[in-house]
Amino acid sequence: MRRILNFIDGDYRDSARHFDDINPATGEKVAIVSEAGEADVADAVAAARAAMNGPWGDSTVEDRAALLHKVADGVIARLDDFVAAEMADTGKPLMPTKMGEIPRAAEQFRTFAEVGRMTPLESFETRLPDGGRAMNVAERTPKGVVAAICPWNLPFILMTWKVAPALICGNAVVVKPSEETPATAALLGEVMKAAGIPKGVYNVVHGFGPGSAGAFLTAHPDVDAITFTGETRTGEAIMKAAAVGIRDISLELGGKNAGILFADCDFEAAIRTEAMAAFFNCGQICLGNERLYVERAIYDRTVEAMTKAAKSFAPGDPMDKATRLGPLSSHGHRDKVLGYFKAARDAGAEVHAGGVIPDMPAPFDGGAWVEPTVWTGLAQKSVPVQEEVFGPVTHIMPFDDADEAIALANDSPYGLAGTIWTKDMSRAHHVASRRRVGALWVNSWMIRDLRTPFGGMKASGIGREGGAASLHFYSEIRNICTRL
Repeated sequence: MRRILNFIDGDYRDSARHFDDINPATGEKVAIVSEAGEADVADAVAAARAAMNGPWGDSTVEDRAALLHKVADGVIARLDDFVAAEMADTGKPLMPTKMGEIPRAAEQFRTFAEVGRMTPLESFETRLPDGGRAMNVAERTPKGVVAAICPWNLPFILMTWKVAPALICGNAVVVKPSEETPATAALLGEVMKAAGIPKGVYNVVHGFGPGSAGAFLTAHPDVDAITFTGETRTGEAIMKAAAVGIRDISLELGGKNAGILFADCDFEAAIRTEAMAAFFNCGQICLGNERLYVERAIYDRTVEAMTKAAKSFAPGDPMDKATRLGPLSSHGHRDKVLGYFKAARDAGAEVHAGGVIPDMPAPFDGGAWVEPTVWTGLAQKSVPVQEEVFGPVTHIMPFDDADEAIALANDSPYGLAGTIWTKDMSRAHHVASRRRVGALWVNSWMIRDLRTPFGGMKASGIGREGGAASLHFYSEIRNICTRL
């Protein structure tokens, strides 16, 4: 049986306790994972601190950029290994994993290498009352030891989204991947080592949250900053831990995103895209739309088209290039999603597609599968419309004018993302300016330029990641004033 070990101070390390890594497509155990104890986490933090006090702490941004390009090269050179590891952990279909997610993760090292090199800081010449002059120069310095707590839905992409900017800014990192998806974070240790990243700069500890590696890491007093992507309640616990010692935090949390379709939209493009927004990655994506508000004139047509689209996302063998829908991340998560399906039926939802577990052939009959689901008829304040399901589902509701659409879309504790579909750009900008979310797409979805800021409002998080926003989080900016 394959073993997945912690990666601490440049080497792999076993631990006293272990847990199983399950492939959610089959329900079969694919690996045994070393669960880091408190001493292991302390060693990882100490290794990161030692790296900061060594040559890594004296490295230049040009030095670090060159190394990050080597890391990207190493990931692509081992593309098939990363694809196999990611698929075994998640059950994801082959094509989006091989053609999209792993190459995208590699590209993040390249992008942040260049963002780090090319993003300037301000400097000012100051005139003094006595006629003299002073020069004020801003300088970027690393935060220090960064704890990166990573999710299971897009494991490698969202982990490297944190690690790449943290490293270009000169920090050392301790990564705690999700206990459900530990493989690619561990495998990246081999690539880091081969690329010449000094020992202690990149560390990985496996485990759970309370009473395990996650809690040990966030509570460690020598951690200088914490970045987390995941659900809101966990984010609240991490925020409390970060308050001790006044550590900086970046939280990208849950969402209950809404799409708005006006009657003048490019209907075929809107349906094609909104179906992806609802069902891609089995709905397990923070940017996905679980709510769809549709102008009444095209409401019936939209329900019919989204129902047809849902049925086209047929689950199947992840290794089949034609498969579009993988399983949910675990049986535990499926139980949660099925709970929302029941709550929707109990609240009077009309189920147009899905809502059940599909019949799957062996060996997939033991997997965590659900069918893509379309609801109508729920009240705006009902639990399934207000709470994040994080599964392949969308609820469709009609509206009569733009003000009503804005009010419905904003009526959520979350504020992460959303879409607007209309050919009237004046209306599009009016609606966008009134939406309380961190990211909006007009006549599109999930176009992500790594240089742009990303993050949520309200219960969807604190801070921004991407481009210069990431540099600001992963570094301290100091001003040096010199009298000339």
